[in-house]
Amino acid sequence: MKYVRAIAFAALAGITIIGSGCAVVRGQETAGAYVDDAAITTAVKAKFLEDKTVSGLSISVETLNGTVQLSGFAKSTTEKAQAGNIAMGVKNVKSVRNDIVVRP
Repeated sequence: MKYVRAIAFAALAGITIIGSGCAVVRGQETAGAYVDDAAITTAVKAKFLEDKTVSGLSISVETLNGTVQLSGFAKSTTEKAQAGNIAMGVKNVKSVRNDIVVRP
């Protein structure tokens, strides 16, 4: 089971870095900050996948300068709150914008 998590984490890290574009080229942040933000995003997504109460596939995570923005859909207000709590608990997260929509 540990190997599955390690492989999933590595794949998620690669997808995050490839899928998030190159913010450094756009001049939004330094290379070091970009790497830190990518690491934060990957860590939040990995924690979502580990947690049984949060659907990691239904929630998008973006990070800029340590601020994590959550978007997507949750099944309940409890799931939305738990996603915010998980994100806030990740190392180097300065703040969380929880824009998750609860589907009725």
